[in-house]
Amino acid sequence: MTALVVAAGYLLGAIPFGLVLTALMGGGDLRQIGSGNIGATNVLRTGRKGLAAATLLLDGAKGAVAVFLGEYIMPGYGGILGGVAAFIGHCYPVWLRFKGGKGVATMLGVTLALYWPAGLVFAIVWLGALGLSRISSVGGMSAALSAPIAALVLGRPELVQPLAAMAAILLWRHRANISRLAKGTEPRVGSSKKA
Repeated sequence: MTALVVAAGYLLGAIPFGLVLTALMGGGDLRQIGSGNIGATNVLRTGRKGLAAATLLLDGAKGAVAVFLGEYIMPGYGGILGGVAAFIGHCYPVWLRFKGGKGVATMLGVTLALYWPAGLVFAIVWLGALGLSRISSVGGMSAALSAPIAALVLGRPELVQPLAAMAAILLWRHRANISRLAKGTEPRVGSSKKA
């Protein structure tokens, strides 16, 4: 059962919605646009806000569905396994030679499905940090770090380790952004549609 939950979660997470939607709408290969990332932020750089919103929702939804499916197949711990597997699938999809997105939207979906109050904290911190800084990576990383802390404070210690693991992977996926932040060269949302 464990292998089934992990495989199902991973394959769900590995669906590159941003890449697929952009191609279907005639936007070309998203990997050749802006940062080359397959997530909603890079879709936004194409100038298609609706498409970026759809990518955000679908990337979050696949994380949530993986949690619910995992819990259905293996009650008790299946939700956590499925959600983490979906997050890893998004970041390292087999279809794209393991070069995926950075995982913010998918982690939000997983967190909401595992324990919605922690997911709500994630969303508030994400929007708050993004609104204050106008830098997408600052919002995403701040939100990811808030999730395990929220789980601990809100009395769900069993979620701290998996959420912290996802946050660590998410920070690693943002290492180039962290370098640019240190240099003061990280672009702000809406500042440019070019790479």
